[in-house]
Amino acid sequence: MLGVFSGEVVEVPAELVAAGSRTPSPKTRGSELVSRFLRCSDAAAMVSVQLGSVGHLAYNPTKSPSCPRLFAAKDEIFCLFEGVLDNLGSLMQHYGLSKGTNEAVLILEAYKTLRDRAPYPASFMLGHLTGSFSLIIFDKATSSLLVASDAHGKVPLFWGITADGCVAFCDDLDLLKGSCGKSLAPFPQGCFYSNTLGGLKSYENPKNKVTATLADDEEICGATFQQDIKSKFSPTLLLQPLSLGDGDRILCKL
Repeated sequence: MLGVFSGEVVEVPAELVAAGSRTPSPKTRGSELVSRFLRCSDAAAMVSVQLGSVGHLAYNPTKSPSCPRLFAAKDEIFCLFEGVLDNLGSLMQHYGLSKGTNEAVLILEAYKTLRDRAPYPASFMLGHLTGSFSLIIFDKATSSLLVASDAHGKVPLFWGITADGCVAFCDDLDLLKGSCGKSLAPFPQGCFYSNTLGGLKSYENPKNKVTATLADDEEICGATFQQDIKSKFSPTLLLQPLSLGDGDRILCKL
C-alpha cells in the first residue's frame, strides 16, 4: 500500500531530512513514485485515489489471506489497512457495527466516532487494537492524516521524503528507496504519526519520546526511530465501554 502527501498536509520530519543530507542519493518526485507503484501492481485489482493536490492513496489487495490489504471510504474519510485484528469481533460490538465488518471499515467508523462525538483524540483507538497491522487514514474534510503500526511491527511500514518534499508511506521498501534515497526509515512500531496531534508519538507508551538515530552508510534506511523507554513495567489497562448516545460506544481507560 502507498500514501503520498504534500507539504501542504505533512510537515517534513527533520530527522529524515538529516538522514538524506548526510549521504545524498538519487530521488524522484512523489508523482513518479505513484506512477511506479501503479505500474508494478495488478491493474485489474488496483485501487487508486487522488486526494486533490494534497495527496494520493493506492493499494493492491492481492496478498496472503493472513495479511490482507483493505480499503474503506466514507464522508471523505479514506482508510488503508494491512493486516488482521485479533479482537475485531469485540471491537465491532463496542462500536455497534454489524457482522461482516472488516478491519478497514471498523477503523474508519472508530475514527469518525472519536472525531465527531467523543472527548478523546482519534489516536485513542489505537491502543485498543490487538493484532498485526499498519494503517493510513486521511480525512479530506479536515486535511488530517493518521498513520500507525502495531506494537510489535509485524506488518512492516516505511516512510520517507521524495525529491519534491512529499512524505510517502509504503510497505514496499525497495519501491520507496527509489524515490526517497537515504531520507528513509522504518515506521516505528507501537507509534502513530498525526499532522494534527503533534507529529510522531507512541500510543503504546504515551509518556515515551520517539527519537531518531542516523544509520550507518551501508544501511538501506538512513535513520531508525525508536521509543525512549522510561520504565520497564506498564500499568494494567482496564477497558470499559463509554456511552456516547444513539447506541455509539467507545473503549476508555480506567
